[in-house]
Amino acid sequence: MADSNRALRFDGFSFMAKSKLPSVAGKTIIATFSKFGFEEVRVCSSHHILRKPGHRFILSVPVHGDEPVAKGTLRSLIRAAGITIDEFVEKTD
Repeated sequence: MADSNRALRFDGFSFMAKSKLPSVAGKTIIATFSKFGFEEVRVCSSHHILRKPGHRFILSVPVHGDEPVAKGTLRSLIRAAGITIDEFVEKTD
């Protein structure tokens, strides 16, 4: 039951999902979401808050220097932005 965002592989013991998500820092995520129309509206400590006019959700992107954002967090941000992983990867520099 693999969807378009994941491919299953067998590691000898179980099936594991292979992610196509890149390992990226918060600054890169903000730059990518800005290409989709999101704007930074404020910064709360180390979290940058992004909003898109007419969009239902705001995004809180953690920026901890050049440290990559956890893949689960990135996947959640992409889903909340209403885009696909493929669209995100395509626009990431």
